[in-house]
Formats: sequence, C-alpha cells, structure tokens
Amino acid sequence: MSHILIIGAGECGARAAFALRERGFDGEIMLIGAEPHLPYERPPLSKDGLAEAALPKFIAAAARYEDARIAVLTGATAESIDRARKTVTLSDGRSLDYDRLLLATGARPRAFPGVPENAERIRMLRTHADALAIRAALTSGARLAIIGGGFIGLELAATARRLGAEVVLVESLPRVLSRGVPEEIAAFVAELHRREGVEIICGAQIAAIEEAGDGARVLLADGAGIEADMIVVGIGAVPNTELAAAAGLAIENGIAVDERLCTSDHDIYAAGDCCSFPLPHYGGRRVRLEAWRNAQDQGALAAANLVGAGETMASVPWFWSDQYEFTLQIAGLAEGAETTVRRDMEEGAFILFHLDGEGRLIAASGIGPGNAVARDIRLAEMLIAAGAKPDPLALASPETRLKKLLAA
Repeated sequence: MSHILIIGAGECGARAAFALRERGFDGEIMLIGAEPHLPYERPPLSKDGLAEAALPKFIAAAARYEDARIAVLTGATAESIDRARKTVTLSDGRSLDYDRLLLATGARPRAFPGVPENAERIRMLRTHADALAIRAALTSGARLAIIGGGFIGLELAATARRLGAEVVLVESLPRVLSRGVPEEIAAFVAELHRREGVEIICGAQIAAIEEAGDGARVLLADGAGIEADMIVVGIGAVPNTELAAAAGLAIENGIAVDERLCTSDHDIYAAGDCCSFPLPHYGGRRVRLEAWRNAQDQGALAAANLVGAGETMASVPWFWSDQYEFTLQIAGLAEGAETTVRRDMEEGAFILFHLDGEGRLIAASGIGPGNAVARDIRLAEMLIAAGAKPDPLALASPETRLKKLLAA
C-alpha cells in the first residue's frame, strides 16, 4: 500500500490530504503538524479570530479526518528527510516511511533583530497561541504599537481599535501596503485608519524595540520613543525551507518547484507559502505567494499530481484583506503595468485595472464596503486568465459590464 506523508498541517496540507481522497487515492495519508491543534484557518487570527480569542476556526473536525482515514500527528516536528531511504525522522526519534512526500511547511514571521524569543511584551502573529497572547493585552485603553504596515499589521490595527485599544503603527517605507498594493488604494486605507484613530508613522527608521517594565518601547533613529503595553512585529515572512535545504532540494526564494509543484526530487512536492513556482500568465516568472487562496489551490494541485495527474498551475493570484467595513481585493500581479485605469462605483468603491505595454490586463485592485468589488474583481481575474486586451475606456466606465468584455 502506498504511503503519502504531508509535512505541514496548515491550510495547504489539510486541503491536500482531503483532495487526495477526492482523487481516489486509497493508500495511507499522514499529516504532520508542529502545533497542538488540528489544522485551522490563519486569516481570522488578525481579524475576528483575534477579537473572539476562543478556539481556532478548524478546517475540519476530527471526525472528518477519521472518516477520510487521514492520520493527523499534532505537536510533531520533522527533523530530517532521507531521500535515498525515503524516510522522515521526527524530533522524538521516530522514523516514517513515504512513497511520496508533500512539503507544506509554510512561512514564519520575520523576526526583528535583537528581540529575545521569550519576550512577553514583543510578539509576532502567526499561530493561535500568538493571537491569545496579543488578545490578552488588548484591553480597553491599552496602547498597542505595531511595527510594519502590511496586511497583517493593518488588520491587527483595525481589530485592536474595535476592542478599544489605542494603536500606533510604524512603517519604515514611505507608505503602508508598499508590497503589491497600488498607492491610490494604500492612501485610501491609511486615511481610513487615521479616521478610526490609528496613528500612522511612515518613513521612520527603528533603532531598537525593547521590553520596559510592564510594557515595551520603540526607539526611533531620530531619538523619539514610543511607549506601549505591547509591540507586535509584522515585517514580512520567511519561507520554512530549512528541512528541504538540508535534504539537498533546490531552493530559490522558497523551495523551488516546477509548474506541477514537483521539487528537484520527483517523489517530493512542495506547495503553499514555502515554495516558489513559475506563473504561466506572467511568462513563467518565478514567484512565491503568501495567500490563503493560493494555499488552497496548490494543496489541490499537489494532491492531483501526487497521484500522477500531471496537471499544471493555471490559477491567477488573488488576495484579500478586511479593513474595518471595507474589503480590499487584488487579482493578478501589477508589476510591469504601463497603464492604470480607474473605475468608480457606488458607495465609494473603486477598482484600478492594470494593463501591460501590449494592452493586456495583468491585474485589478479594488476596495469598497463589504463585497462591493467582489464580482468585478472575479470577472477581472477571468479576463486576466484569458489574456484579454480590453478597451481601457470600457474598463473605466461603470456602465460597461465586465461580463460582456469577457464574452467578447
């Protein structure tokens, strides 16, 4: 009987395990996770999951894993891979055999230099345990300092304000959301936060962050200091590639995989935040995506190819973020765009369409209350996948239905 091991019990690993059964795989499946919980959703940790601070939002109940004959080994860390013997050694000394192996090891928050790992008042947000620790400090009137103006930092700021905490956010770059979000939308989000009472400091270099008595302190390079009850660092993520690198697998901004998610070893696949892969809609450009939907899509694709389907990447990158009552959605990658067209919609919502030098739609970025931009971003995603070259004037006009452009 075949054995498939999945290292990494997050979104990607769990989705892959169930997808293997849906593909008809009848062998043994074991899902190995370092945390004590069953696989759970991570996006809620900076949103409602943080505010509620109860149990995590589990991807599936224990009974579903049992019914699908998926063995879940929690609280276990894979220490090494022996590719010749096709075994994985765990931290407790156990050795597990595999016929095929999927690495879904994810990514970890980038640490701020010089901060001790055991600092109680300086935290990073990645796990449910992190969310519990941060939530405990966010009492009404508490002061939270956030280092980093990306999605996680801004979502955390919105949740903290809803809980009644004071928030100051420090970003070293000239604006928030510098990575992958157009300046026009970033400015909208920044103003939204300021209206809600968040103090945003951009272009500030940080000399140090440190615990101070019952709180913590941010020391800026210009000599200014920011006192807080807690500091949360959100300055990006680092792919967990150490296990793969030690096994001799190719590494390139993550575990390098081909269009089928196969690593440099034909019996080992990698998927999700930990891997870099070629994007067919962007000339095969190699990218690494830290996104919920990408983890789902690649979990399903890895499962298909672990059982020999030979399928290739076809999805367009898609991201979303909740900011108070507004939702930001992005389809595609805007890098390389030469023309940007704005479409204004009802309720203050708008979408930016990004076209390359040949007029091909390569990305769409939108923001609006609730699901105001969801339908058009989905249609834009389909236009991107089709390689469409829509008329910019038609894109700009709210009277033009994108479904009509797609049909054309």
